[in-house]
Amino acid sequence: MTEEAVTAHSLTPVLRVLRSCLHLMVAALLALAAVRALAAHAPNAPAVITTAAALGAVYAIGPRWPRLRGSTGAAALWLAAVALFWLVLLALTQDGVWLAFPLFFVQLHLLPLRAALPAVAATTVFAIAGFGLHTHTLGVGTVLGPALGAAVAVAVVLGYQALYRESEQRRRLIEELTAARSELAAAEHAAGVLAERERLAREIHDTLAQGLSSIQLLLRAAERALPQRPGTALGHVRQARTAAVGNLAEARRFVRALSPPDLETGSLPAALERLCATTARTSGLPVHCQVSGAPTALPTAHEVALLRIAQSALANTVRHAGAGRAELTLSYMDTEVALDVVDDGAGFVPAEVPAPGSAAAAGTGFGLAAMRARARALRGTLAVESAPGEGTAVAVTLPCPAAAPDAIPEAAP
Repeated sequence: MTEEAVTAHSLTPVLRVLRSCLHLMVAALLALAAVRALAAHAPNAPAVITTAAALGAVYAIGPRWPRLRGSTGAAALWLAAVALFWLVLLALTQDGVWLAFPLFFVQLHLLPLRAALPAVAATTVFAIAGFGLHTHTLGVGTVLGPALGAAVAVAVVLGYQALYRESEQRRRLIEELTAARSELAAAEHAAGVLAERERLAREIHDTLAQGLSSIQLLLRAAERALPQRPGTALGHVRQARTAAVGNLAEARRFVRALSPPDLETGSLPAALERLCATTARTSGLPVHCQVSGAPTALPTAHEVALLRIAQSALANTVRHAGAGRAELTLSYMDTEVALDVVDDGAGFVPAEVPAPGSAAAAGTGFGLAAMRARARALRGTLAVESAPGEGTAVAVTLPCPAAAPDAIPEAAP
């Protein structure tokens, strides 16, 4: 059985109407044959009426036989019974020839195309022969009538099947598109979650983690100063308290999703100068800050990235370099802005830094990865030059967008 026949029980309202019209056509033609035989007082009128009734009863079984929709054998058996009674009716009256037209549609609907076409052809031949038998003539009209009816039925059914296949293909494409959109939305959501996690990891590493590390170093220094140097210890404790206040402000900024406090009260050069002064005060490492070129307004994302990279680079210098001096330079150029952090510390081999999260990292190595991620997110580059005993230089370069209309505030002393 064809795919169309299998799915015929799930028809649209329009197709239900067409099927109902086909059944009504069969009933009307049977009634017409019976009425005409009775009106003409034909000798075989009782036989015509009985055969028409029997044919109507057999035909009525089909729509109510569930197995008919799923079995080609059952459909063929029912069609054979209908055809047998139709041939008897055709032999009794020429009005039976009109039933050939709805039979074409039933055969094409229930049988596979390779079986339906021969059945339609045989029905056409019997219709022509029966009509010729009753009229005792075989003219062009006698042949063309049933033949054209068969051709129209075949064309209509084949056209419907083509439209059905196209509609099914379009439905499948729409389902695939809907599924693809759902998958894309899920992938975008997952990517957004991952990006947000990475952003928070960078923010925590460059602010809270570095601040807590600074507090730990200050408290350790205070512990070493006690009890012989209580004044020195008190100074370290006060610095630790100041660092804790700053970390609390950063934590609150995470909750409010605001820009760093240092950038809220001044420009990027001023924030970097304060960073260098704070680092020198808390760590004892001399840090010199200088600005090259004419400062221009930068998007907040650029300023935040440069400030965070500077914080991370200086924190690495304090914790790992054992340096005697550090230099921070912010350079404004025509199309780029660059930040360089250089120290004269112990240095290291950049290629040997373990990847974050690996067993060898042991909680370290995230700083460089976070700095690179920040630069890459803004289509910039970050380079690290270092060697054992030769210090370290961290250089980040970001493309400089068009200057913002607002002037940069003057750097705080």
